[in-house]
Amino acid sequence: MDKLKLKRDSNTTVVSQQTKSDYERLLKRLQGQLKNTSRKEASRLELPSPQIIWVGQRTIFRNFIEFPKALRRDPEKLLLYLNKELASAGYIAGERVIFLGRKEPSSFATLIDRYVKEYVICPVCGSPDTRTEKNKKLGFLLCEACGARSSVKGNYA
Repeated sequence: MDKLKLKRDSNTTVVSQQTKSDYERLLKRLQGQLKNTSRKEASRLELPSPQIIWVGQRTIFRNFIEFPKALRRDPEKLLLYLNKELASAGYIAGERVIFLGRKEPSSFATLIDRYVKEYVICPVCGSPDTRTEKNKKLGFLLCEACGARSSVKGNYA
C-alpha cells in the first residue's frame, strides 16, 4: 500500500513515494536508537567481577564490600541474600566475606546479577538510582529517576 506525499519547495512541487519498506527501515532505526539509550543507563551501573578463592573448605569472597558500595545497599542485606541463595553460612571479615563450604565462583556473579535485577534496578524505567524504604513490614523500592514506588519481596533490599 503506497502513499503519495507532496512536498513543496519554493516554486516546485515534488511527488515522492513512501513505501512500507521505508517505514519499516525508519522504525528499525528508531528502535535501535531507543535500545542504545536503555543500554547506556544499564551500563552506568558497573560492578567489578567477584574475586573468589578457596582456602580449605571455606570460600572467600575477597572484594565483597565493593558490591554494596556500588549498589548503595546495606552489606548485611546483600550478605543475607547470598547466604539464603547459597544455602550456606557466611560472615563479614573486614572487606571480605567467608562462606562455609566450597562454592563455585560463577554462582556469585549470577546471584549478584539476580540481586541487582530484583532489588536495585527500577522495574518502571530501568534506572539503577534507587533506594529502599520499609513501611509496616513491607519493603519498597523508590526510584530517584522517575519517582516510581514498587514493592519488593523479601527482606534483602
